[in-house]
Parts: sequence; structure tokens; C-alpha cells
Amino acid sequence: MNKAELIQSLETRLGSKKAASDALEAVVDAIIREVAKGNKVGITGFGTFEKISRAARTGRNPRTGTTVRIKKTAVPKFKPGTAFKTVVANPRSLPKTGNAGGRASSADAAPAKTAAKKSTAKKATTAKKTTAKKATPAKAAAKKTTAKKATPAKAAAKKTTAKKANPAKAAAKKTTAKKATPAKAAAKKTTAKKSTAKRAARR
Repeated sequence: MNKAELIQSLETRLGSKKAASDALEAVVDAIIREVAKGNKVGITGFGTFEKISRAARTGRNPRTGTTVRIKKTAVPKFKPGTAFKTVVANPRSLPKTGNAGGRASSADAAPAKTAAKKSTAKKATTAKKTTAKKATPAKAAAKKTTAKKATPAKAAAKKTTAKKANPAKAAAKKTTAKKATPAKAAAKKTTAKKSTAKRAARR
């Protein structure tokens, strides 16, 4: 990937080619200026740019093979960060979206937080439903047991009351019938005697 291709890649993220070009130029310019001053530029997840000095040494010209004296010089050095090394060693660990070597941005973190909240809410709802399901059969069983216990008791009480009441009523009826029958019989006999006496008197 060259500079033009890098700008094109940034354009899809930043929205315009000018914004992508300006951003890239600004980052590169800032890094070069700081390293030239002898300062380190560390980008978390990417690496560190720094200036190192090389002592004077003797080199060899590869074309002619003659020895050449190389002066002391300063060169830029880039040391890749741990995250950068990990991704290069194992490309499968590269995230599909977001920052490959840096911390997740707030825009990337927001969906993760939302998903975590939804997951927590689902777990709480599931726990409530499970508790309700467990409690309902127990309550239903308790109600059925109470109903079963109460029903025979009530039925037995009603039968006992009926049995107690029926003999009493029957005895009362018999007593009344017995008391009423002799009285009626005596009344009938008296009436019969009087009517016979009247008939005899008339004759």
C-alpha cells in the first residue's frame, strides 16, 4: 500500500479525500519533526519512532569491493508495539472493525456497553420467569392439597350434621304423630257416642 492507497483507505472512514489527505500529512509531519529533534513518538498499539546515532565505521562498497569509511550518523528507528507484533504474527486476531492496534473508541465501546446491558436485562428477565415457574407449581400444589384436605372435612361435617339433624326431626315427627293420633281417636269415639245417644233419644 502506497501513500495514495492509504489516503483512499482513510477516505472511507473520514468521509472525504481532502480530510484523509490532511490527516495523514499532519500525522507524518508531526512524527518527522519530533524524531528529528531527538524526541520519541510513541503510539500505543502501533509502535515507537525515535532517533538513534550510529558510530563511525568501516564499510565495503558492494560494487567494487573496496573499503569505505562511514561517518557517524543519526537515523530514524521504528520499534513496533506489542499489539502490532501480535496482529502481524496472528492475522486472525485482527478485529473486523475499529482500531487494530489501539484502544476501542467511544463509538465502538457504546455498542458493547449496550449489548452488555441487554444481556444483563435478558438474564434478569429469565431469572424472574424461572422463579415464577418454580413458584407457581408449588403454590398450585399447596392450593390443591388444602382444597383436598378441606373438602373431605367439610363433607364429613355436613354428613354428621345431617345425620344428627335427621334422627332428631324423625323422632319429633313420630312423637307428634303418636300424640296427635290418640287425641284424634278419642275425639272420634266421643263424637260417635254422642251421635248414637241422640239417635236413641229420638226413637
